[in-house]
Amino acid sequence: MALLLSAFLGASSATAQEFTTSLIDMHQGSPLSDRARSLGDGGYELQSGSWVSFNQWYHASWVDLHVDFLTQLTENTGILWGFGTGEKAEKYSIAPSFKLGFLTQTHPTASSTLSFSLTSTIGGNLNEKPCVADYGDLGTYSVNCRLAATEMAPEQTLKYLVNAKPETMRLWLNYRVTF
Repeated sequence: MALLLSAFLGASSATAQEFTTSLIDMHQGSPLSDRARSLGDGGYELQSGSWVSFNQWYHASWVDLHVDFLTQLTENTGILWGFGTGEKAEKYSIAPSFKLGFLTQTHPTASSTLSFSLTSTIGGNLNEKPCVADYGDLGTYSVNCRLAATEMAPEQTLKYLVNAKPETMRLWLNYRVTF
């Protein structure tokens, strides 16, 4: 596939043999990791008066790690690709993800660069998990852990579980002039 893409972009067969892959970014965390962590804020008081903190359920021992690479096809074009490891805690998970994209650049003048990239991310969804709450004489219900102690009907709390997607498409246009 890389050879076909290389031919399509006008690269010679010799260039196709000399692809260079570089690490361009590595970081832990994401907007979804931050959102999941914020779900751990607060807590509720049990009937006995003891405090239950949400933090115990929303603390991950591993934060989603993202690693991005650039495989250079020609002097001015390349394939962007990478992955996210995902993360898990007792009451949420962020699925692993895969990123794939394209980068190209041109030089309108000797001192300027116009670059364009497009990336797409597959996976990486954040899904909050329910709890089982015992309401005594009322019975046991599957509920949103964070809303179990509210006056809301137990079954109604489930529609407030967080299910979120990461940014799935990014278009980037950059113009740089060197003085």
